[in-house]
Amino acid sequence: MHVNVAKEVAALEAMTVAELRVRYSQVLGEATRVRHKTWLVRRIVWRLQALSEGDLSERARRRAAELANDADLRLIPPRPAGSGPTNKHQSAKQAQYDPRLPAVGQMLRRLYKGRLLHVRILPQGFEFEGAMYRSLSAVAKAITGSHTNGFLFFRLRGQGDTP
Repeated sequence: MHVNVAKEVAALEAMTVAELRVRYSQVLGEATRVRHKTWLVRRIVWRLQALSEGDLSERARRRAAELANDADLRLIPPRPAGSGPTNKHQSAKQAQYDPRLPAVGQMLRRLYKGRLLHVRILPQGFEFEGAMYRSLSAVAKAITGSHTNGFLFFRLRGQGDTP
């Protein structure tokens, strides 16, 4: 079986991402969570070429195995799709607790440009001058007028630090 790479690429680029994912699973024999069209096209064409023109030589496979033995390998497998929160999207319970924050009800104090600032830690956010904020960074932005890391602004370094 000989693959005409130009025709295959043209046909694959005309497909939608959903169609490419189906084609990927047909050609590679496994499902993918990837939705990056260019990557899917490249992987499918690579596999079709490998099937038609032959895969890696035994010598190349041995060398790859040697290199893999020396490499730092992933110790934790990737999570299956829909298996819970990731770093970008934490659940509400996880987002409430941060070990760098003092206990709920405590006050954070910071001297900034000659002004003593007081921020109260609440169960669902922070209170500063009567206004509610969802994060310390939002409080820091309200104070400074620019995007600032709230933990750095209030000098919270470790577990329950108070400035």
